[in-house]
Amino acid sequence: MATKPSDFFKTLSIIHLALVGGILVFGAITYFNNGSFEANADPNDIFIYVVPIVAAFGYFMSQFLFKKQLQSINRTDELSTKLSKYLSASIVMYALIEGPAFLAIFAYSFSGNALFLVIAIFLVAYLYMQKPAQRKFMDNVPLTMEDKKQFN
Repeated sequence: MATKPSDFFKTLSIIHLALVGGILVFGAITYFNNGSFEANADPNDIFIYVVPIVAAFGYFMSQFLFKKQLQSINRTDELSTKLSKYLSASIVMYALIEGPAFLAIFAYSFSGNALFLVIAIFLVAYLYMQKPAQRKFMDNVPLTMEDKKQFN
């Protein structure tokens, strides 16, 4: 892991961008290969039930686990430990959003149902909004004055 805070945020930003980009590329390829954009609610399609439930679960669990993991960060921990725990919390949050987005795109590729693609788009938009930033870190993690000096 990067030792300087600025390197840490560059690394985390690259990870975040790769995850968002991967979903966007997969979604675009799937859309152009499928070409269908119809909204249909076939009650025999299991994905019509699974995708929204998994998407909602991923969204709420990403927030819950992120906050839970941040609560495990102590003010007295070393800055490197705080950064490491924040990295772990962020990756778990990203994964819990990315997984349902991939499932939604996968379901769209089989059915052509636009609902699944719309769900994936909303999840990707939410994931993008979780973009790492130094300000977010400083607001969410208990920092000492010494920690704050290392950021300047």
